[in-house]
Amino acid sequence: MADPAVRAATRAGIAVGVATAAYGISFGALSVAAGLDVWQTCVLSLLMFTGGSQFALVGVIASGGAAAGGSAIAGAALLGARNALYGIRTKPIVGGGFWKQVAAAWLTIDESTAVASAQPTPRSRRRGFWVTGLAVFLGWNLTTLIGALLGDALGDVRAWGLDAAAGAAFLGLLWPRLKRLQPVVVAIGAAVVATVLTPWLPPGLPVLVAAVTAIVVGLTNWFGRRSTSEGSAA
Repeated sequence: MADPAVRAATRAGIAVGVATAAYGISFGALSVAAGLDVWQTCVLSLLMFTGGSQFALVGVIASGGAAAGGSAIAGAALLGARNALYGIRTKPIVGGGFWKQVAAAWLTIDESTAVASAQPTPRSRRRGFWVTGLAVFLGWNLTTLIGALLGDALGDVRAWGLDAAAGAAFLGLLWPRLKRLQPVVVAIGAAVVATVLTPWLPPGLPVLVAAVTAIVVGLTNWFGRRSTSEGSAA
C-alpha cells in the first residue's frame, strides 16, 4: 500500500472508529437503564446502526416507557433520514455491485461519509469509506455489549463525557478543510442553526435543517466567489 492518500484514509478511518466506539459504551448503559435488556440493546446496535437514532429511541423510551414506542420510532426515523442524503454522496464512491451497495447502505453513517468525503482521490475516498464503516460497526457493537453488561456499575454515563470523543473526531476531520471562507461560513452557519433549533424542534429535525442550510450556502457559493475575486485582485 504505497499510496500516501490511501494510507492517510486508512489511519483516519481507524482513528474515527476507535473514537466512536468509546461512545458506544454510553449507549449500551443508557439503553439498559431505559428498560431494554442486553440482547435487545445489542440487536438495536446491530440492525439500526446509527448512533443518533439509537440515542433518540432509548431517550424517548426512558422518558415514556413502552407507551412512548410510537414517538420513539418516529424520532429515530426522522434523525436517521439524513443517511439517505449521505447515500447520494457515497454511492459514486463505493462503486457498483448489488451486494456491495447493500453493505454500503448499512455502513453509510456520519463517520464513513465524513472520512470518505475528506479524501483527495477516488481510491482514498473508497478506502476511507470502507475502513471507517467497518471500524465503527465492529467497535460500536462491541462497546454496546460492554456498556450494556456493565450497566449500573457505570452510574450516570453522561458524567463520563464519552460523547466528546465522537465530537472531537468530527472536529479533527473538519479542521483541515477550513482553509477558505466558503467552508468556514458553511460550518459556522450549520452549527449556529443546529444549536439554536435544538431546544425547540424534535430530535433529528435541527440536524436536517442545518444540513439544508449548509447545502444552500454551498450551492450559491457566494462566499467562494468572493474569496476568488479577492485572490484575483491581490
